[in-house]
Amino acid sequence: MTHLWIRAESRANEERVGITPEGVAKLIAKGFRVTLEDSPTRIMASEPFVDAGAELAPEGSWPEAPGDAIIFGLKELPEDDKPLIHRHIMFGHAYKGQEAGARLLARFAAGGGALYDLEYLIAQDGRRVAAFGYWAGYAGAAVSLLAWAAQQQGGTCPPVSTWPNSESLQAELKAALDRASDQRPTALVIGALGRVGTGARDLCKQMGVTTTDWDMAETASGGPFPQVLEHDLFFNCILATPGCPVFVPQSAKTDLRRLAVIGDIACDPQSEFSPVKVYDLETTWKTPVTRAYDAPPLDVMAIDNLPSLLPLESSQDFAEQLLPHLETLDDLDSGVWGRAFDTFNSHKPEV
Repeated sequence: MTHLWIRAESRANEERVGITPEGVAKLIAKGFRVTLEDSPTRIMASEPFVDAGAELAPEGSWPEAPGDAIIFGLKELPEDDKPLIHRHIMFGHAYKGQEAGARLLARFAAGGGALYDLEYLIAQDGRRVAAFGYWAGYAGAAVSLLAWAAQQQGGTCPPVSTWPNSESLQAELKAALDRASDQRPTALVIGALGRVGTGARDLCKQMGVTTTDWDMAETASGGPFPQVLEHDLFFNCILATPGCPVFVPQSAKTDLRRLAVIGDIACDPQSEFSPVKVYDLETTWKTPVTRAYDAPPLDVMAIDNLPSLLPLESSQDFAEQLLPHLETLDDLDSGVWGRAFDTFNSHKPEV
């Protein structure tokens, strides 16, 4: 019997979950066994999962789970050096040379477990089967617009925290924009046709913000792109990869510009391929922007866990995308799971 163990998240400010009670009911109907760790912070209470047939376990008890259980979470495990004996489904952030990722892979190698990285669950055409990108774009655009509104009133973006739903976010943001100006800003979106860019554009449309939408065709020239400086906001919604053009060079700080806020939603400032060159560290919920230049001000929003600001809707959306693949966990050697395991095997260190 396939046993899925849904662990509680240990990262601060993480309320999301990758499956709904309805999804649990479907897995159990297929003959799966499902265990849910209790959690005081999960956006969905434990009771509906138990009502759907899940067994309840104490928070953080997954290390004592049966050896054949598949441990399912979203974000990273607590930091320690204990060997990992289980198969884990999560975002591992382990395959791009990250220091923490190397330690994680060493723990799997020591314990004989395996990582099925959610970022590397791909269909035969190479596209990811489940992602939080839409809500990253949506929340990232919202925080960036809050930063613009604060800047218009001589301040910087205040701390942010989770919104119960997108309607409450919209109400708060609309009020902030109305207080700041009787006119809405303009924005340029790079990667406008992807999941992230679509989320950013949808939020802007709801707020009455006009966007200039660029994707691969508009950026094929490789730059420079002076149009970026002609907008109030710039949203970077593309991953930093070799050959990626620079959209905001270091010189933008002192160039003549209208640009006031950069929403680096893709958020990879340490990468040499980053298309935004005016900052070098991620921002946080407590300090959502960094001021890259003072006069005129240029603020950068670069929060790396944006979907967590809307934990309910982002969880529901991601869970709907992932469920058809969770239903195939009884055949881990093929399909998306087989490809994810091959990726793990190609990166794990030799013992």
